[in-house]
Parts: sequence; structure tokens; C-alpha cells
Amino acid sequence: MALDGSLERLRRGGHIVVVGASLAGLRAAETLREEGFTGTLTLIGDEPYEPYDRPPLSKQVLLGRVPVDHTALPRRLATDARWRLGVAATGLDMAAKRVALADGTSVEYDRLLIATGVRSRPWPNELEAGLDGVFTLRTRDDATRLVHRLRAGPRRVLVIGAGFTGSEIASVCRERELPVTVAERGPAPLVGALGGVIGEVAAELQHEHGVDLRCGVMVTGLEGDGAGRLRRAHFSDGDALEAEVAVVALGATRNTEWLAGSGLAAGPRGIACDAGCRAFDVRGIVADDVFVAGDVARSPHPLFGYQFLSLEHWGNAVAQAEVAAHNMISPGERRRPHLWTPYFWSAQFGVNIKSVGVPNMADQVIVSQGSLSEHRFTAAYGYQGRVIAAVTFDQAKWLEFYQRQIEQAAPFPPPFTTVDRRPEGMRPVPAGFPDPSVPTHGPEVTVSGHSPTDQRVTFTPA
Repeated sequence: MALDGSLERLRRGGHIVVVGASLAGLRAAETLREEGFTGTLTLIGDEPYEPYDRPPLSKQVLLGRVPVDHTALPRRLATDARWRLGVAATGLDMAAKRVALADGTSVEYDRLLIATGVRSRPWPNELEAGLDGVFTLRTRDDATRLVHRLRAGPRRVLVIGAGFTGSEIASVCRERELPVTVAERGPAPLVGALGGVIGEVAAELQHEHGVDLRCGVMVTGLEGDGAGRLRRAHFSDGDALEAEVAVVALGATRNTEWLAGSGLAAGPRGIACDAGCRAFDVRGIVADDVFVAGDVARSPHPLFGYQFLSLEHWGNAVAQAEVAAHNMISPGERRRPHLWTPYFWSAQFGVNIKSVGVPNMADQVIVSQGSLSEHRFTAAYGYQGRVIAAVTFDQAKWLEFYQRQIEQAAPFPPPFTTVDRRPEGMRPVPAGFPDPSVPTHGPEVTVSGHSPTDQRVTFTPA
């Protein structure tokens, strides 16, 4: 089928701007070229580096096994793009089709892809956050500073938050034989992402590897010495801890502030878009020339009741970017929906943890293979009588099977018997997710309702 004239002009001589020069932005640019876009392509990024891989930063880079400048993402093909690196986008004028930049310039577009991702949530007290020894971990520069400090052999490291990033950092510290304390306001590590049943296993792993794990407490203050160096942390239970390094792992903030006043449905939960990655405006109407992809996107998923999901997943960023790029230059009848099944992995304390689906939507969990006590198992999650997620500890071979169960809306608890099921897994139990009004650190999927303009968002303190 021939393209209409305006779309053909866009493909041959239009200007597509991608705001966000990381994984999603790069893969979108490559897909545009692969699918025949020959016009002008501009990528805008607030960091001075070309796209690099972030997962190794909290693992191989902190362990000193991979230099931080060796994390560049591989290129599938030349994008012939104009790179505007080290300059952030500061505003969007949808009527004029123009992106304002921090250096005072602006860029016009025919189609716009927003892939600005997330940033680490900082320590809320700016003076304390500025102490020498207080770190976050999200960027190459963050990793460079932190690995340098860990190599110096601090007497104790404090990790604030026991989500995936915080737990991986604690694992690195123990592998480096550094004393580490982990403070988590929830009842267990990973509880916001995987629930209390699996959180107890994560706690056992940390204890067995010598982590000073403190759950159910908050860090109320960080104290420095006269030279502005971190020396002590104070806890909500009245205790205090001497520490030279504190890593703040309190989750992520989506980069949407620059869109204030633009008219897009953008906020703390992300930018709302339809299943074809087209952005919604504040009236709930799709903008056919503005698309969204990656961690910053908030899109409906048919496998999970068409609720809007924000996914902080490497694989989702790639899949959604490819769909968005395809749809930007395709007529309506050729456009595709983004139907990627959430998938996540982590390596910590010698265990490979993988998940598929959306565990934190579940109300029940059952251990279907292996044993919690052996830290080697598969757990299936259920919600309203169907399988919606699975998590494996060193049993990744089962993930593909459970992905099919999720995609087929299989009943929960699973009706089949297995050769490896132990007595502890014979019946479902409450998954043990905390009250959503009580913040915990580490969910990889945020479920945020059905309407793109939904204002009923629970306030989550920093």
C-alpha cells in the first residue's frame, strides 16, 4: 500500500527529534533508519556521553571488572544523526513543534520522541546530600566517583534503601570485603518489588553474606565533620552509625519536569501514552506527532487490565523504542501496539534473580519449583485467579514457561504438578506486599490507574 503524500515527505525529508540519548533513544534512531527514514535526525541528551549501558554500573563497574568508559552501547548501524549532547531539554511548545534547550537554542521537529528516562532520587536534605562521601548511582559520572571511593577502602559503607540497586551495591561491597550496613524502611529487602515472602529470602541472603541489614527503620540524618566529610548517620530508632560512605538508593524520579506547561499528560508517574506510544495531552487526546518510549513512558497493557504501567526495564526500553519509531513513520493501518511482557533481572550475593510479569500487582504467591530455604526456586504470582508474574532465584529455565502462562491468562494457582515442588510450595500464601501508602524502595513496575489524566496519585515522600 502506498504511503500518503505527507507521510512520504516526512520519511524522505522530515525532521525527527529524539529527546533522550540513552538506550531507548539510540534504538529508536536505529530503527528509524532501518525502516527507511532518510530525513534529518537529531538526538538530544543532557549527559556529555554517547549512549551507554547502565546495568553494569551497579555490578561489573563497581567491582572494577569493567572500566566505566567501556560501557558504550553497541551500534546496530550508523544513524547519521545530529548529536546535541551535554545540553538538556527545558521546554516543549507543541503548537510551534519546538523543543527549547538549556543553552538558549531550540530545535524544531516534524515528529518528536521523548525518551528522557529517570534519574536517581537524591537525599532530600541538600546540605547533607552535599557532604563528601554521599553518593547516588545512575550515571557514568556517579559510578566513576563511587568506584574510586570504594577502592580507597572505607571503614564502613551505608546503603540507604534495599531495592534492587541498593541490594546490588551491598553485594558489591561484601565482594570487595567492605563492611556495609543497609537501611530499609520496609520490612525486608526487595519487598516493594517482590513482596514479603521473597523479601525474607533476600534478607537471609544479606545476613548470610555479612550485611548489617536494618529493616523497619529510616535514616533521619547524615552528619559531617568540620571539613564537610560524612562521618555519621542517624536512624529513626535512635541509633547512630559511623560511616565514611553513604549510597542513597531511594528509587528513581522520572524526567518530566521540563514538560510543565506543555499540555502533555506528564507528571511524577511518567508521560501517558497509548499502546502505539503516542503521547496523551492533558485532555486525554493523543498527539499524533509526539511519541514516548522507555522508563519515562506510562502506557496501558492488555495483559494487566489495561492499567497504565511505568516500566524501568532494559528490555522494555528497547522494545518500546522500536515500536515508537516504527509508528512515527507508518500509516495507521501499519502501526503496531507495544505489548512487551515485563522482564527484569538482578545479580546479587551469588544469586541470579529474574522476574517476568508484574509481581507487585499480585495478592498471592506460590512456590512452584525448588525451595525457599535453599534459595533456589520459582515463585508464581496470582491476581484475581490468574497468573500475572513469576520470579526465579537461580532457576531461570522456568521463565519462558511462565511468560507463556501470563500471556495466556492461565489460572492461579497453577493446576499442574511438577517434579520439583517441595512441601512449602503446595499452597498459595499472601504475597506480602506492603501497603502502597508506605513507601519502599525498588519496584520496577509502577501501576498507576487507567486514565491518562488520572489525578488520584498517592503522594510518596522522598
